[in-house]
Amino acid sequence: MSFKIYTRKGDDGKTGLIGGDRVAKHHIRVESYGTVDELNSNIGLVRSFIVGTTEENILSEIQDSLFVVGSHLAASPHSKLELPAFDEEIILRMENEIDRLTAILPELRNFILPGATQQGAHCHVARCVCRRAERLCVHLSDIEELPDFIIKFLNRLSDYLFTLSRFLDQNYGGREIPWIPRKGK
Repeated sequence: MSFKIYTRKGDDGKTGLIGGDRVAKHHIRVESYGTVDELNSNIGLVRSFIVGTTEENILSEIQDSLFVVGSHLAASPHSKLELPAFDEEIILRMENEIDRLTAILPELRNFILPGATQQGAHCHVARCVCRRAERLCVHLSDIEELPDFIIKFLNRLSDYLFTLSRFLDQNYGGREIPWIPRKGK
C-alpha cells in the first residue's frame, strides 16, 4: 500500500481527523498531535547522536509510544475506530531509568543551563517541546476527554529527558553549566 503525499484536501485550511471529522488546522487537537510529532522528530535527532547505546534503545521505544499517543490525539472524539494500544510499561521504564541515571549523576544543586554538549542541548530542546505538548494536551483535556495515559506519559517523559540531558552532558565530556542568578540592586 502506498500513500500519496499530497491530496489537496487541506488547501482550505482544514484537516481530517481519524474517523472522518474535519477541523481547522489551528484546532487545539491538531496543535497537540502536531507538537507530539515535533517532539518525536527532536527525539530522533537526539537518537542520531547516541547510536548503539542503551539510551538510544529507550528513545526508540519512546518514539513508538509517541506514535500511539499521536494516533489517539489525531482521532475524532466520535471515532469508533480501534486505535493502537498504549503500553503503560514505558512509563515505569522511564521512571526506572530516571532513578538509574540519577544515582550516577552529581546531586542537582542549581538550575542547569543547556549547552554543555550538543547531545545534552538537543535533549533539552526535546524536553521543552515535550512540556509544550503536555500543556496543549492539558488544554485539550479541558475541552474534550482524553485517555489518562497521554498526560501522564508526557509528564514523565519530560522528567526523563531532563535527566537524560544531564547524563548525556556528563557522558560526552561536558560540564554542567549551573545558572547562578545575579544579585539584585
